[in-house]
Amino acid sequence: MSKGREEKVHKKLLRREILYEIRQRMKYKRSEEYEVLEEVFDKPTLLTLYDLINKGYIDEFYGVVKAGKESRIYWAKDPQGRDLAVKIYLITAAEFRKSILRYIEGDRRFSELKRRRRKLIYAWAMKEFKNLKRAKAAGVRVPDPVAVKNNVLVMEFIGEEGMPAPLLKDVELDDPQAFYEKLLDYVRRLYQKARLVHGDLSEYNVMVWKGEPVLFDLSQALPIDHPAADELLKRDIENINRYFAKLGVEVREDAYEWVVSKT
Repeated sequence: MSKGREEKVHKKLLRREILYEIRQRMKYKRSEEYEVLEEVFDKPTLLTLYDLINKGYIDEFYGVVKAGKESRIYWAKDPQGRDLAVKIYLITAAEFRKSILRYIEGDRRFSELKRRRRKLIYAWAMKEFKNLKRAKAAGVRVPDPVAVKNNVLVMEFIGEEGMPAPLLKDVELDDPQAFYEKLLDYVRRLYQKARLVHGDLSEYNVMVWKGEPVLFDLSQALPIDHPAADELLKRDIENINRYFAKLGVEVREDAYEWVVSKT
């Protein structure tokens, strides 16, 4: 057997070994879940998952809880039995690259990556991990980031027994006024302490867990010195005010000024 043929066979066997190991970790061994792993995730993604398993970040791997064009989120558990969300960005999603370019134009951290899709998405996953850490340090309730490697992000699972916490749009709040004020305070903390603007905030990406708001999808969050940050912050605030005004909440007309003011 030629050297090239040997390498090809070895890579094929390694892929099967990785798939077998991940399948063994999957407690819901539905055939369609396995097929998604085998058909959608390329070898580098599988190697990344395999490495995170071997390092002890992931112990049990369950089914998909959210599937979109850009990523899939799986429910998992760590060796201590704590619930995890494993977010896997899809390298093959061509539209994904187009959609994120608007958030990196003007961000010098991405200037060398725009034409390299895989490295761009790896950097995007790292960006969300770092944004989550900064938000958490600022006192904003977000999923606690655990680990990131390449296009795989491991974080706290917000919900219970594989059932994600409901979105704000789907919940009848006990005290909408208090919830609004807490959410707006998070926007201010994000700006003042984390030096970030969420950039895509609405009732569709705020979860309600134990009566409190939880912000998620921080991958597109921008530093406040980004050229588009001010415009996106105003849009975030307009979205929040619009939604809560419909609930009869007394919203702050000076919300933008309050968020950006240091006093």
